[in-house]
Amino acid sequence: MTGNYTQIISRFLQYLEVERNLSANTVRSYNIDLQQFFQYVSGQEISSVRDIDHLFIREYLAVLQKDEYQKRTVARKLSSLRSFFKYAYRNGEIEVNPMEKVTSPKLGKKLPSFLYVESVEMLLMAPDISPAGIRDKALLEVLYASGMRVGELEQLNCSAIDFENAQAVVIGKGNKERIVPLGSYSVSALKEYLQKVRPVYAARVTADKDRDALFLSQKGTRLSSRGIRWLVKKYVEKASLQSGISPHSLRHSFATHLLEQGADLRAVQELLGHSSLSTTQIYTHVSRKRLKDIYDRCHPRA
Repeated sequence: MTGNYTQIISRFLQYLEVERNLSANTVRSYNIDLQQFFQYVSGQEISSVRDIDHLFIREYLAVLQKDEYQKRTVARKLSSLRSFFKYAYRNGEIEVNPMEKVTSPKLGKKLPSFLYVESVEMLLMAPDISPAGIRDKALLEVLYASGMRVGELEQLNCSAIDFENAQAVVIGKGNKERIVPLGSYSVSALKEYLQKVRPVYAARVTADKDRDALFLSQKGTRLSSRGIRWLVKKYVEKASLQSGISPHSLRHSFATHLLEQGADLRAVQELLGHSSLSTTQIYTHVSRKRLKDIYDRCHPRA
């Protein structure tokens, strides 16, 4: 990759981080998509970002589809390119935005995966009573009780927990702060973890950034999003639940179960930290689908 591309990408990533205040994980995803694109560019007869036109982008799109990337992955990669070229055009790096003539693949609405209450109970009972199991029980309880994103859980600190009011202060997308409930079960599990396990792990902390981390590894480091996903997968398998369940599935379950019990859609929107109500509305479709499944299974003349 030439220095020309590297410098523009670097400026764009800095813009995402500083001006748009995107999370490190999101910026990393943009970087991966751009590195892949410009790796392809470097193998073609293109010497400058100004020489990239809409026909070339469509050619790249065809390559992605030929390589059997899923539609959602292709759409995300094109979204990254769309943001990049919009930035480059606004800042005079290019004279024409090639993405203006490129459309993303149409996506059907994908209903989020979620667990029935009984399956959630099985998952929450899966950890044992070892120190790691006590920590993992608290982690799973907090995920389901709060509906927070895995990245939000990773960044959660001890100082953000308000035990008196059974709630936590979460820093969400765009660095937006919101308060999420914890509930009696997760509070109880957290107290046990903080009393019996975390002090042992905290004694092994060496980095200042990890000293206030709520969930620590046995080595004394903040549990990463990747580590949290691995733990959830481990207990999903232990509880013999369906494959494909992730931390985000617990977030989906949180929202679905609230709506099924009559919670107001806007209240759920606020709890999830969604900026748009339309993002939350997909959970109403999940609830309707579940009701249809129950009808089909139980009604004698369904």
